[in-house]
Amino acid sequence: MRMSSWRRAVVACTAAATATLASGAPLRGQVTLPDGAERRQPIPALAVSGSGEARVAPDQATVRLGVSARAPDAGAAQQQVSRTAAAILAAIRKLGVAAAQIKTSELSLNPLYAPSRPGSGNGNDEPRITGYQATNVVSVELDLPDRGLDRVGPVIDAGLAAGANRVEGVVFALRDEEPARAAALAQAAANARRKAAVLAAALRVRLDEVLEVSEQGTQVVSPRYRMTMAMAAGAVAPTPVSSGQITVTAAVTVRYRIAPCPAQGPCN
Repeated sequence: MRMSSWRRAVVACTAAATATLASGAPLRGQVTLPDGAERRQPIPALAVSGSGEARVAPDQATVRLGVSARAPDAGAAQQQVSRTAAAILAAIRKLGVAAAQIKTSELSLNPLYAPSRPGSGNGNDEPRITGYQATNVVSVELDLPDRGLDRVGPVIDAGLAAGANRVEGVVFALRDEEPARAAALAQAAANARRKAAVLAAALRVRLDEVLEVSEQGTQVVSPRYRMTMAMAAGAVAPTPVSSGQITVTAAVTVRYRIAPCPAQGPCN
């Protein structure tokens, strides 16, 4: 039987490969490195994490208070809230707070429904509206360096005296957080460097250049002053308020190139 040209080519290639393996010569398809090329080795490195913290006094305070009322119809609930809110705003402005520092932060009007009674229907009954609840909450921003802290307590007291029945507390903040964030990051980097130096000394290696720096983020924790209505109802003395300090935290990860120390002598 005559062999086809394709089968003759396969047999020839198989025979050539067998002869090459037997002779020890490299296969033509084998990958070899060019002359002078070196295999890339991993860079010896030491990775450490560092944390930092900065504490600064706040320069801004935001007081949130307002009124909430219920009535059988929507108009009555809204009118009652509007009258009390107007009285609250007037009382706060009498303290010397500018109108630009006062803004409405919540304004709502919602229906109130009667609770469903077990066995009253097949579950398809329309909910029955029994009344409406209106809410008006204002935010008062005070600059602390300009005797703002002295006004926080009086603003709360004036609002309560004018009819406020919702006091959501005080939030202290910074108008510009960048300096505090930068200080916390600088401390985090210094903390990472100290850790790396301790580890390098213990491992008898030398710290060389910085290979990589990764910021893990910063966080601002502002002090909050919360006041329950039970406290407000029984308060007869001026409300004392302390601002405390704002805490800014930061974290970084740093990778250093390292090298072995000499066998004799110190490792610089």
